Amino acid sequence: MTWINRIVDTGNDLLWTYVLIVLLIILGIYFTFRTGFVQFRLFPEMFRLIGEKKDGDKGISAFQAFTISTASRVGTGNLAGVAIAIALGGPGAVFWMWVIALIGMATAFVESTLAQVYKVRDGEQFRGGPAYYMEKALRARWLGVVFAILITLCFGLIFNAVQANTITLAFENAFGFNRLVLGVIIAGIAGLIIFGGVKRIATVTQYVVPIMAILYLLIALYVVLTNITQVPALIQLIISSAFGFNEVVGGGIGAAIMQGVRRGLFSNEAGMGSVPNAAATANVSHPAKQGLVQSLGVFVDTIIICSATAFMILLTDVYQLSDVNGIELTQSALSQHIGAWAPSFVAIAILLFAFSSIIGNYYYGETNIEFIRESSSWLIVYRVAVLLMVLLGSVAEIMLVWNMADLFMGLMAVLNLIVIFLLGKIAFSVLHDYLDQKKAGKDPVFTSKAIPGLSNTEVWEEASNRKEQ
Repeated sequence: MTWINRIVDTGNDLLWTYVLIVLLIILGIYFTFRTGFVQFRLFPEMFRLIGEKKDGDKGISAFQAFTISTASRVGTGNLAGVAIAIALGGPGAVFWMWVIALIGMATAFVESTLAQVYKVRDGEQFRGGPAYYMEKALRARWLGVVFAILITLCFGLIFNAVQANTITLAFENAFGFNRLVLGVIIAGIAGLIIFGGVKRIATVTQYVVPIMAILYLLIALYVVLTNITQVPALIQLIISSAFGFNEVVGGGIGAAIMQGVRRGLFSNEAGMGSVPNAAATANVSHPAKQGLVQSLGVFVDTIIICSATAFMILLTDVYQLSDVNGIELTQSALSQHIGAWAPSFVAIAILLFAFSSIIGNYYYGETNIEFIRESSSWLIVYRVAVLLMVLLGSVAEIMLVWNMADLFMGLMAVLNLIVIFLLGKIAFSVLHDYLDQKKAGKDPVFTSKAIPGLSNTEVWEEASNRKEQ
């Protein structure tokens, strides 16, 4: 496996040192300015839209689409990924996670709005994503196929191996469970859900995601409140370490930036091109609505949940004294706060977090396989491959799995970021239409005629025809 590690490490060094960090930050700032700081200006509107009811009983609601994407976002990146970032990049990595999340909220708005504009009907539901807007807006189906293959391999297979890896490591550490046996159990339960289709996925995630997030945040809130006097010094440590003034561990400012951006992207997925697949499923009256909802998802994932993990780790000395990494570091840190039952709690939390991610990740692959070719036999092959990767990830070496995830995530993100930069003006026009209707006191309703020259938007062309009748 040494030669595989070398290839993966070389690819990651190239992508993350010279390409992705620059793209994510520059484009995030660009989208922030071009949308008029949408992530800050319309922050209250995002919360209102989450609870908005869909039209009729068909399709996926805005809240269900939010939970599908959050199920994928909120997973090992929030517990194990944050720990890895701190172990390798020091406390300053947390600051750069915050930065990439705040500017990434604008990027998330753009990509999810585009996914809504170019979504297609799938029976009584919808599907879409980067592959679809690459084909319909750029008229480059070949590019869409390339992206569809990348996201299917990345999310459906490799990322699901990461999730299973973290679950089994956590349970082995907490209870001494056999990792392979647990992997078989996880694969079996996942199989029952993913063979049930997107409606079953939405039903499961809309209950599991809020429950798991609330439980975890309550523990984090307890830890922070019981250590409240140390929080100001902790914030100071994070900021000073971010700029190399107070490096405790890691390789200086470069390591802090690289690990913060890398683990931040893995966790919140802003610009990666994954979340638009969930955003496209929502049955909403205006594309900007789902763009705003998914922008909020980045905030919840990184600024709230990742910060909770970071604070719990940094309020101990475990990250300095121990050589443990990943989920074991989170378990060790929490043990100092709440006692010996902490590893068990983290193991159960990561089971909920990571299992919901397996379900959300699976859907991203499914919708992109349907883009390449609508075939029930291909879907069956994909579903079996997903379950096999869950089994493989359950017993694999931790760093190889994470490094492969980084490589495929980076390739996806580069392709998607270039495309949404080219198509950004469409998302800006959609936002302007939304705001104009809001100013007029209307509940915004979008039609394809709202933007001159807009084409290949079959769902919104239907809306135009209905409006004229």
